[in-house]
Amino acid sequence: MIISSKDNEIVKEIRKLKEKKYRKDKFIVEGIKMLEEAINENASIDLIIIREDINLELDISKFNSIVVTEKVFNTLTDVVSPQGVLAVINKKNNKGVAKETNMNIDKTADYILALDGIQDPGNLGTIIRTADSANLKQIIVSKNTVDAYSPKVIRSTMGAIYRVNIIEVENLGETLKNLQKDGFKVVVTSLDTNNSIYDISYNKSVVVIGNEANGVSKEVQELANEKVKIPMLGKTESLNAAVATGIMIYEYVRRNFKK
Repeated sequence: MIISSKDNEIVKEIRKLKEKKYRKDKFIVEGIKMLEEAINENASIDLIIIREDINLELDISKFNSIVVTEKVFNTLTDVVSPQGVLAVINKKNNKGVAKETNMNIDKTADYILALDGIQDPGNLGTIIRTADSANLKQIIVSKNTVDAYSPKVIRSTMGAIYRVNIIEVENLGETLKNLQKDGFKVVVTSLDTNNSIYDISYNKSVVVIGNEANGVSKEVQELANEKVKIPMLGKTESLNAAVATGIMIYEYVRRNFKK
């Protein structure tokens, strides 16, 4: 059966996922590549939506799927030239914002990335992809960070969203204090220091990257164990948040690669 009404109950539930407030448990991915990645990564696929004119070559026989008309599909898609395939994915961490400040955090990790108010979806997607390239399995994000499951972020992760656990916390400062009690040191980027990123150890660390305009919040700066800055030889005074994150992550990778 082909669903032809945009008022179909299933269609209406999918369309809700375009808004952040409905993405507590599920999110949408779009395109053949993202669906293929979801299958290969054993993501929890809730439903696959296929436009009626699409002959999908992927084997989706073991998944729930529906076929919809082009008119209906266009009410669900977020891109200008859609490929005609969507999937609804269940989140790894489906508990929403963590009320407990250490909930779901893997404290056996040696290096944890935390984001304090990142606002640009492209930056966040690139950061998630970079973390995945370094085999980091989790990222802590403050509640005021842009939604990691928005369509633009999802697209820019290029599939890394399936491999990195995004842990949104109610109060980043309290979460960091608890991690300090568990033996982690908090490292923040700051211009108010003489230490460069090459001067400290990153073992058992939580590295915090701040907002694009204002940097790391004052509360987090005040509880930091280490403050570091990225040396710049030219006239540029600051770097894009995703670029700065990549430099910080790969300084840790470089040291471990040498070992």
